[in-house]
Amino acid sequence: MITLHHLNQSRSKRILWLLEELGQAYQVKAYQRDKVSFLAPPELTAIHPLGKSPVIEHNGLVISESGAITEYLINQFASNQLAPEAGSADYVSYSQWLHFAESSAMLPLLLRLFVEKDGCKTNFMAGYADIEVAKVIGYLNASLEGKRYLVADKLTGADIMMSFVIELLAARGELAKYSNLERYYQQLKSHDGFIRAGKIEAQQNQ
Repeated sequence: MITLHHLNQSRSKRILWLLEELGQAYQVKAYQRDKVSFLAPPELTAIHPLGKSPVIEHNGLVISESGAITEYLINQFASNQLAPEAGSADYVSYSQWLHFAESSAMLPLLLRLFVEKDGCKTNFMAGYADIEVAKVIGYLNASLEGKRYLVADKLTGADIMMSFVIELLAARGELAKYSNLERYYQQLKSHDGFIRAGKIEAQQNQ
């Protein structure tokens, strides 16, 4: 049995979707953000010292980091389904996109969020964050030209990892100017696993 330690409104939603696609037995242990600070509750530190989510437990392993969790679960249960053939050019592209989601894409989005939450005028950070977010959006939009998915014309772990980034952009109304991103978002939302994951997360937040 896989156990997902799931924090509401977090990257953990990616893993919910992935688990729904895998069809493996799993359970969710839900945690709620503090309503004032919006930080994760201290109970999560009992699972992992950083006190963040997602974290899974499986076969005696405790695994953190959504990219590592995605790679582990796909390699265990769906290497032929949710990843291209190992050693292929598509696999190299898949690996790059899978890690892009948590490195190049998320950093400027988080910087922008932190600047907005802080509410203070910055000498450098706000402008830098805006420029880098624009780069990410433009690059992603161009990369999806004429494509349904990021790699191999099928849903892979790279798309599941990127879904959180796309949802963040959609929540801010930033997809309307980018037809490829809007079309991609609709494609992701068409998957039953994506829909089920959203419903499960909503239930956990009640």
